Amino acid sequence: MDLRALFMGLAFALMWSSAFTSARMIVMDAPPLTALALRFLVSGLIGVAMATALGQTTRLTRGQWRATILFGICQNALYLGFNFVAMQWVEASLAAIVASTMPLLVALAGWLYFGERLRALGYAGLFAGIAGVAIIMGSRLSGGVDLLGLVFCGIGVLALTFATLSVRSASGGGNLLMVVGLQMLVGSSLLAVAAVALESWDVHWTPRLGLAFAYTTLVPGLLATWVWFLLVARIGAVRAAAFHFLNPFFGVVIAAVFLGEALTRWDVIGVIIIAAGILAVQLARASRAT
Repeated sequence: MDLRALFMGLAFALMWSSAFTSARMIVMDAPPLTALALRFLVSGLIGVAMATALGQTTRLTRGQWRATILFGICQNALYLGFNFVAMQWVEASLAAIVASTMPLLVALAGWLYFGERLRALGYAGLFAGIAGVAIIMGSRLSGGVDLLGLVFCGIGVLALTFATLSVRSASGGGNLLMVVGLQMLVGSSLLAVAAVALESWDVHWTPRLGLAFAYTTLVPGLLATWVWFLLVARIGAVRAAAFHFLNPFFGVVIAAVFLGEALTRWDVIGVIIIAAGILAVQLARASRAT
């Protein structure tokens, strides 16, 4: 873990967490699946064009193609599709908190289904993370959170957990920017079909929509994904995932600053516990990998 990797990890966490706030702005003025399909179409075409200009090709390894398709389906179409729809009804901070539990779910699945053993620190982190989620959910449910939106966020984070398993294959073999562009085009094609079938074209053209769409397309959509693949290639998936512990904090702070979303003391306590749990799990996994 050198200074460059540290900077890349911090930048990724900040960009990834900001996507929930900009997505919330978009769905206030545009149909979610349509907006997301257009976002990935633009991001994907830009990514492929830039990769071609840099001399990259679509001659990917079999593992890269498999991971690119899985990542496009699970992260872009399912995870973000469900989250964009959910954020019509739930706050960006809650969506960010739910999505941030992905490292805990990866570690939990490894323990329960694949027999991966963790150090005591890792088990403590798992239980702490679950406790933090329970604290926040208890507070939000008593406050009248939309249950369908919460369920959609949950389905999304499960899809993201599965997508994470394909990242290692996508990071090896070069052509990283081409991989990023192609997996966005995969997501865009699937979302376009769903948008045509389920939505009508009902857009309120506002400066907020234009700025949020441009930001989401270029920064969390393209730049953050590219930085993530570079980070995984540089320090490995386990160590790179340690930066996810920053996502709950960044997510709620950005939503509070730009959307004025209120935070209760239980939200703050829960976020701190979840972040500590994620960090403990990732440190334990990194130590095991070493």
